[in-house]
Amino acid sequence: MPRAGLTPATVAEEAARLCDENGYGRLSLAAVAKRLGVAVPSLYKHVNGLEGLRRDVAVLSAREFGEVLGRAAMGRSEADAVRTLAAAYRSYARTRPGRYAAVQRAPDPVDDEAIAASNSVLEVILAVFRGFDLPEEALIDAVRVFRSAVHGFVDLEARGGFGLPQSTDHTYEVLVDGLITALRNWPRPSAGAGGEAS
Repeated sequence: MPRAGLTPATVAEEAARLCDENGYGRLSLAAVAKRLGVAVPSLYKHVNGLEGLRRDVAVLSAREFGEVLGRAAMGRSEADAVRTLAAAYRSYARTRPGRYAAVQRAPDPVDDEAIAASNSVLEVILAVFRGFDLPEEALIDAVRVFRSAVHGFVDLEARGGFGLPQSTDHTYEVLVDGLITALRNWPRPSAGAGGEAS
């Protein structure tokens, strides 16, 4: 039975559910239309083709991911904040795998809504890392290091890449402790550094 009252938001939410079930790479207009009980042409009133649907899922997912990370870090600082942030990051990747995959896509540089959604994730991580008193110019490097390490772990874990019997939970704690150590010991410019650019 066709579903009444479709909106771009309800289409994106259903598409996100399908991504979690079947994988972000397998998202199709036909699958979403079938789930919603409508013909594929009906979706074009609400989305700009498959690429538009992927974009809408990415925006929805980035907003949700940013909220999840923000709640995890709220009221915490330094090492405690990094640990809860990393735990929430891993949990989201495990429980919302399709949405998590959608978030990895960099937004179109002229899509203000997508950029704002993506930045909601970035701003939470930046806020936590500012608690380590990192130089402003080091923050993006620190975020990239954190994302690369945590994403690498959760991606390997999701693909069954850890076959040895030692607890992956323990290994993840070791990884996060290493990141905290790196943040605490991040190189600072020495006093009086500067001079001519080479």
